[in-house]
Amino acid sequence: MHQVDLSTCDLEPIHIIGRIQSFGWLMSFSSDWIINHASQNCDQIFGALAMDMIGRPATQFIAASALHDIRTRLQILGSADSVERMFGLDLMEDGRAFDVALHASGRSFILEIEESEAGNRRDYVSYVRPMIDRMRKAGTTEQLCAAAARHLRGLTGFDRVMIYRFEPSGAGEVIAESLNGTVDSFHGLHFPASDIPAQARRLYARNILRIITDIDDPTVPVVPATNPNGEPLDLSMSGLRAVSPIHIEYLRNMGVKASMSVSIMQRGKLWGLMACHHYSPLRLSYAIRTAAELFGEFFSYMLDQRESDYAFEKRGDSMRLHDEIMARVAGGDSLLSAFEDFADSIGKVIPFDGIVGWVDGQFMARGSTPTQPQFEALARFLNTAGASTVWSTDNITLVYPPAHDFAEQASGLLALPVSRSPRDYIVLFRKEHLTQVYWAGNPEKSIEFGPNGPRLTPRKSFDLWKEERRGYSLPWTPEQISAAESLRVTLLEVVLRLADAANAEREQAGKQQDMLIAELNHRVRNILNLIRGLVTQSKEGATTIDQFAEIIGSRIHALARAHDQVTQTDWSPSSLYNLIRTETDAYASDSADRVRIEGPDALVAPNAFTTLALVIHEMMTNSCKYGSLSASRGHVAISISNGDDGSLEIDWSEVDGPEVKTPTRRGFGSTIIERTIPHELSGIATIDYPKSGVRATFVIPGEHIAAYNTPMPSSYEVPLSPADVRENAPELFSASALIVEDNVIIAMEAEDVLRDLGFSSCHIVGSVRTARQVIEEETISFAMLDVNLGKETSEEIAELLRDKGVPFIFASGYGDRSFTTSRFEGVPVITKPYSERDISLAIARLKQA
Repeated sequence: MHQVDLSTCDLEPIHIIGRIQSFGWLMSFSSDWIINHASQNCDQIFGALAMDMIGRPATQFIAASALHDIRTRLQILGSADSVERMFGLDLMEDGRAFDVALHASGRSFILEIEESEAGNRRDYVSYVRPMIDRMRKAGTTEQLCAAAARHLRGLTGFDRVMIYRFEPSGAGEVIAESLNGTVDSFHGLHFPASDIPAQARRLYARNILRIITDIDDPTVPVVPATNPNGEPLDLSMSGLRAVSPIHIEYLRNMGVKASMSVSIMQRGKLWGLMACHHYSPLRLSYAIRTAAELFGEFFSYMLDQRESDYAFEKRGDSMRLHDEIMARVAGGDSLLSAFEDFADSIGKVIPFDGIVGWVDGQFMARGSTPTQPQFEALARFLNTAGASTVWSTDNITLVYPPAHDFAEQASGLLALPVSRSPRDYIVLFRKEHLTQVYWAGNPEKSIEFGPNGPRLTPRKSFDLWKEERRGYSLPWTPEQISAAESLRVTLLEVVLRLADAANAEREQAGKQQDMLIAELNHRVRNILNLIRGLVTQSKEGATTIDQFAEIIGSRIHALARAHDQVTQTDWSPSSLYNLIRTETDAYASDSADRVRIEGPDALVAPNAFTTLALVIHEMMTNSCKYGSLSASRGHVAISISNGDDGSLEIDWSEVDGPEVKTPTRRGFGSTIIERTIPHELSGIATIDYPKSGVRATFVIPGEHIAAYNTPMPSSYEVPLSPADVRENAPELFSASALIVEDNVIIAMEAEDVLRDLGFSSCHIVGSVRTARQVIEEETISFAMLDVNLGKETSEEIAELLRDKGVPFIFASGYGDRSFTTSRFEGVPVITKPYSERDISLAIARLKQA
């Protein structure tokens, strides 16, 4: 870690460099004195003096307080490629705010200055975590890349976002993309290595994010072009530096007006790019670019982790292959005597079309292979090409022309030397795999000559260009080659050495297991203590083993369900309605319509939720066994209210059930009902047994209640399946759905839910103006409106939809819904965070209305 001590450094004077792109300025400095002037437009920031800076102190242009903050950031700069960011910095103490990026360049420091985006206080960096959380659900690398392209486009607003992977040859392929629906797809297209030269790749590996706001934006020369020592100023880490005119011409030929790239790094190497295109100029604030860069780094980590997991899985396959082969060798089998079995074992890990065993001059073959004479000649070639290590190719004829004679049987080869002398091999073969590679234009670029010699010209055509590849097999993947190397070692090394390695690995695994046991010990003891208490107390109410098992099992399941509900909300306050419905589903699913809940939904804190869950569980099971739900006509009415002091009051009333008798003894269930809330939550619990039905009242102090939501429907509703929703309200799905939501993460979540319900097309907007435009230009059959849109509300949109006869629902993150209830009575309202169940119920209520 390189640290700069500004109190002792002998630094060179500051010099202003000038504006590089139209939305920012760049300054290079080393101390407190100006020795150069701005080349152009710096006077817009620093005033008329900016044109005559020579010999003037920096404090005439940068306020002392700002200079102090800048020097503080210099002190914590890390490596040479580190960039520090400062937002909303008042450079001249005149009230104007600037965003500043700072990094080292040799003995100089580069200060990049942009005007802060006025009036925008969004913390875009905070969007990254929920984006990453959603991407963790991706099951494959392809799904992960597709999700990354989609989220980056949602964050930045580019017309096209591509995930571009480099191949070993240097060419690249677009493996995932996200489009705005009006631009052409590049998915699956290949681009030649010359499209991104080596020097550009080195820059991408150092500077993670590169952006071009407008390809027609005029550039400004660096003044002076060198430092006082005559060395060119290195602007590799600058975000505002101009790009190669060849690249600008390349983008112009594509019709692209603005672009951005975020490097995808794996273990210090450039894996690929997140390439973004826009067909009109697009300026992104520094906050969005910082969030995009952070997102790219997290995505690189997730991608590396996903591929590492895959490689680890394949290494596990190799180890199992090793164990299987060693078991056969230990049983006395030789390589050739058990060749068929060996071939079957190898084929499970490394797919092949043919295999040859060549040991001590003996030839054994299976599948599609060369003949013995052809292989004998090939073996002599292998003695020179791959005698001491695994050697592979996906086109034998390129390196061994006689292979043309058996090209139909074998095009690819993977050779494993299985002795210390170069005469014994196991060789795997693969047949020709005819493929068609689609290029974005002819991959062969033309060369023109200029004053400095030959020069590649930018691509002028991106029309689809198809290449047919013959003579190639499916390539041998790195994981397969690694597995082959492990297999070779297995057959070469002595058993003792392998046993020592296995023992060392088992010892390490044992240490890790001990650490895991120690970590879990405390939690397990707590759980066991709780279970022990339940077991000890529950035996009082059971007369048989089966009854005891049912009682203790149901109580443990109630705790588990409550724990699941709390953990699903990341240990945040959870819905009392959902708790009651969960217990109803578990024990009274056939009687769900006879359990009515009235009043607001309370969000109960996690520390009180499991306590309340046990009480609700006992009440529900008692009602199913002895109370009103045990009779076909019985009902349970649960009234929820909010006390003046914020406390939660639950009134439980049972009617139309069997005649109730006051119990003569108190079991553990009664103890839970009567004592748990007073003891653990300092609340109140009373229960009475009139003949007409049980009555109970529970009061939970307000300190355990996070919030109250708008009342839900008075009777229990069974969530509809997507098919039921579409069948009950087909007109809602006749056209596109409109989602009005100013948070892109929540908007995409809503889009996923609506698509699962059956909407084939969804329009996502974040403002009233854009929503009005979509409503006027598109056919909308259903809308979901966020009540609050930053500084405006969706009331105007709701009125427009109502005038057009388009059904809609509201979504709200606030408890105050006064305007929705007064002006749009009957319109369903769902509360954030909402689920597919909430939306399907809202649509069902919308249809009923």
